[in-house]
Amino acid sequence: MDVSSKAASYISTTQRSAQCDSHGAYDSTAILLGTKVMHWSACPHCVRQANVASRASLAQQAVAERQRRLETRLNQAGIPLRFREKDFASFVADTDDKEKALSAAMEFAHHFAHHRSTGTTMVFSGMPGTGKSHLATAIARHVMGKHTVMYTSAIDAVRMIRDTWRRDAPQSETQILQVLADIDLLILDEVGMQYGSEAEQISLFDIIDKRYRNVMPSILITNQNRHGLRQFLGDRSFDRLRENSIWQSFDWASQRGQVMNLTI
Repeated sequence: MDVSSKAASYISTTQRSAQCDSHGAYDSTAILLGTKVMHWSACPHCVRQANVASRASLAQQAVAERQRRLETRLNQAGIPLRFREKDFASFVADTDDKEKALSAAMEFAHHFAHHRSTGTTMVFSGMPGTGKSHLATAIARHVMGKHTVMYTSAIDAVRMIRDTWRRDAPQSETQILQVLADIDLLILDEVGMQYGSEAEQISLFDIIDKRYRNVMPSILITNQNRHGLRQFLGDRSFDRLRENSIWQSFDWASQRGQVMNLTI
């Protein structure tokens, strides 16, 4: 008998009945080296559940690492400290219009996989203090568990691109645009608050166009109405936004003084 035949005869398996507290009876298998039991197999249902949980944990860790690298590369990125604790539950929907805005935001968040596949753009339009950033933050917090998110003002996004124009810039304009294009959800706040110069329009068009071509979803937060936003962004950018967008108006007075119980 050769060495391999001897080894094969030395290794064998055996089975016994076992009981799992969660799933009941199962057949447990052990590997024998000669007469020595090396290990009895665990409940197959528990093993499958553990594997699923492990894969989910690894996927979540991978997303968290992508988010960390993203924020390291773009240190202007991130949800503003003032809004960081905002969620859907803390949004006061005390009118029908506010309820519609809350429902639209929740739909976008809870069906983000669909909007991610179709590259939906959501526009929050309304005066300051009406809850636009609150709901955008709530969406971001919901999505961040499985996807990368970046929350930044439009002017900071433009500055990221302009900073690459320096001779000693660590990254090129193409690299920054690619990062902005690859983020699963980009939230641009204060769109329309800038000067509206041609250079700003070109930079914002580059961002919007790249995400449009990559079929990536975005949220734009603006104080402008449709006409004002079109004037600010220019026809090319606005037309890309119109193709697959949800326009949500916040047509009510500022709530900031009311929330803080202040009278001015």
